[in-house]
Amino acid sequence: MDLFSFQAQSRAPLADRMRPQKLDDFVGQEHLIGRGKLLRRAIEADRLTSSIFFGPPGTGKTTLATIIAHTTNAAFEKLNAVTSGVADVREVIKRAEDRLKMYGQPTYLLLDECHRWNKAQSDSILPALEKGTIRFIGSTTENPMIAMTPAIVSRCRLFRFEALGKQDVKKAVLRAIAAPGIGFGDLDILMEEDALEHIASVANGDVRSALNALELAALTTDPDSTGRIHITLEVAEESIQKRVVRCDESYFYDMLSAFCKSLRGSDSDAALAWASRLLYAGVDPRIIIRRVIAHASEDVGLADPQAMVQAVTAAQSLELLGMPEAGLSITQAIIYVCEAPKSNSVAIAKDKAAHDAQNAEYQSVPVHLQDTSYQGAERLGSGKGYQYPHNFPGHWLPQEYLPRDAKEAPFYEPGELGFEAEIARRRAARQAIRETEK
Repeated sequence: MDLFSFQAQSRAPLADRMRPQKLDDFVGQEHLIGRGKLLRRAIEADRLTSSIFFGPPGTGKTTLATIIAHTTNAAFEKLNAVTSGVADVREVIKRAEDRLKMYGQPTYLLLDECHRWNKAQSDSILPALEKGTIRFIGSTTENPMIAMTPAIVSRCRLFRFEALGKQDVKKAVLRAIAAPGIGFGDLDILMEEDALEHIASVANGDVRSALNALELAALTTDPDSTGRIHITLEVAEESIQKRVVRCDESYFYDMLSAFCKSLRGSDSDAALAWASRLLYAGVDPRIIIRRVIAHASEDVGLADPQAMVQAVTAAQSLELLGMPEAGLSITQAIIYVCEAPKSNSVAIAKDKAAHDAQNAEYQSVPVHLQDTSYQGAERLGSGKGYQYPHNFPGHWLPQEYLPRDAKEAPFYEPGELGFEAEIARRRAARQAIRETEK
């Protein structure tokens, strides 16, 4: 390493300097690189095929790729999907082809943020993957099945990285404190146990965030008279003040799905938990209340019509008051929709009616239902035979209103819970009258 490279490395962030160089130093992901696991065996045998590492930030995806670079006999190239284009890919492929022809040496390509590649960029590397010229390692925080082109995904093995546990984060922090040269081993640092616990807890499985907090605490805390840097709980709280929230696009949709299923499943505690986490992660509260309104019809419907009133009122409260004041109204609406009796009869009726409309013959409207608001309607016979319901006892009479070609009716069939039981009783009474008049 030359002088300039040494200076650049010494000024790099602690999290970058502390990247493990060996598998034995890697923290976490035992399900992937524990003794005897497939990924570890493939790395140690230098037989790793094209792969995609995906999972939350700070869990070791890029670090593991770097370890592969140091342990393999293959050449190693690195690109970032944000800054690289098709021309960069072609240059990498050309170098890889030359190595393979001249020395028989394969090439790994690590692509950070690989979900950012568009179709043209992805397609540019496909031939090299097919021929084995390139061993591709993609690193992403997104779900590759959603965020990446199927052509790339189908040619790679997927490895999911999980958020690290608190003990794993503590281990990484203590390792950085003790490491000379690259860490803070040359300094006399005393970190109190409650300070370490706070950093590990708030980092929420993100080692990078924990090491950034350690670096800030160590470099901004004055040593005492003996030269010791004392990191207390107060210092730790100032260094990392808010719990890290992993809310990439995939995790957002997973949490939103869990929220919706909790509404449908009548679990108000779970629904509030997911809603609160979404809000804490910075999600627009309008997204949450829109789902509450939708489920007020989809999963409650006429079993309790007040559910829709509560949901829409909460939306109005959000527009009039904003957050955090509207949080109470949103919470009330969530609880109401969860605890209300459930029925999906409205959703079924909507789908059946829509399907009927798509397949209808669209015959003429029955005469007694035709429009009579225009001059001359009577001469055409429009409206003839129509009977005004309010002129009859109970404001109802057995009169046909359905289109002649509505073959899939009835669309709406009330459930047995809540207000729908009353609707079912009324419909049964009307049907009895129809039967007696036939």
